[in-house]
Amino acid sequence: MFAFTARQPILDRDKDVFAYELFFRDGKNNSYPSIERDGAITKRIVKNYQTLGLDDISCDKKSFINFQSETLMRGLPASLDPKNVVVGLIASQSADNNLLDMCKHVKSMGYKIALTDHFLKSSRNELLPYVDMLKVNAHHENLDFLANNVNRFIDANVQLIANKVETQENFNIFRDMGFDYFQGYFFAKPESLSNKNLPTSKLTLIELMGAISSESFDIECVNNVIERDVGLSYMLLRFMNNPAINKRYRITSLRHALNYMGEVEIKKFIALLALTNLSDDKPLELLHLSLVRAKFCDLISIKKNIGCNPPTAFLVGLFSMLDALLDQDLELLIERLPLANEVKEALCGVQNDLFMYLMLARAFESGNWLKVIKISKILEIEQKRLHSLFNEAILWGNGIRRSISPYFPESKA
Repeated sequence: MFAFTARQPILDRDKDVFAYELFFRDGKNNSYPSIERDGAITKRIVKNYQTLGLDDISCDKKSFINFQSETLMRGLPASLDPKNVVVGLIASQSADNNLLDMCKHVKSMGYKIALTDHFLKSSRNELLPYVDMLKVNAHHENLDFLANNVNRFIDANVQLIANKVETQENFNIFRDMGFDYFQGYFFAKPESLSNKNLPTSKLTLIELMGAISSESFDIECVNNVIERDVGLSYMLLRFMNNPAINKRYRITSLRHALNYMGEVEIKKFIALLALTNLSDDKPLELLHLSLVRAKFCDLISIKKNIGCNPPTAFLVGLFSMLDALLDQDLELLIERLPLANEVKEALCGVQNDLFMYLMLARAFESGNWLKVIKISKILEIEQKRLHSLFNEAILWGNGIRRSISPYFPESKA
């Protein structure tokens, strides 16, 4: 049961998600909490706050969980499955002498082990048979050390993870060096900025964005845009019949969906439909992150009793990474889009209420708990309630993600 966690994706060489690293608010250095909650507290959390299982928070991917050395020596929670969990060892300098014993202990329970480069800079080759992965901070000052040691790790079948990869340039450097996995938000930034005009197929999607960014809703206009594009029609029906959205009735058309779901929800999913098609050549995690942000911002706006037509908070979260999706400068791109002024302002950094929602989402993504505390006070929403909303957003994003297949028909120009 996970109530107060954050997660960060670990991507492979093709920028597909391999795993998520989990950060725990109540654990030292974001590690797994060493003190188990008593039964009464656990029951209260389950009753009052949205909690996640491991598969929920990691969307059926592997989970990297860091443990303090003292926690490991007392054993691991029985609920953790060695097939799905990679154990990260956090040991102090004083515990280095016991590191080999800890590795043997954890391996004997069937877990894979990930160490940081701190432990292997001392050339402790006796550890290598027990280590599956090595996590290295992607700073240029590490390059000489890595150039001299990378083959030693590869020859020992130790997979390499570059951590804190924040630029495409760093991704390329460490991928070329032979690294297997990459952690950081390099994938959420434009690969190279371009001011070229958008192709016709994507202009159609911009049309759809305009249709849902005002209070009025012209269903005939939207229906005509969708019906002339087989890819959009296909995706609309997949979304509307997703069990995460609609568990009772089979939706057969946009008009049917409008009658069943209502105008505001249809606007959200048309925006989602447009974004999905805009991101057809980008990492799926980029879209997934946008989904979670959109739902989280929307839930906060509901909590704050902000008007929902048009769904401005949802749109701010959903479109917060348009620059990475389209490889264009965000401010220039936003000016071209038919969005409400308060949405444009928030996306461009103007500190209105919607901007604060977005900053809160980013704080959760990085496990920046101090910032979560600060913004929760500004918004006057209890921190535990915000965790519940963020967990709800993760579950919603997971459900939508499962409905997005890489094999859906491509949108035609």
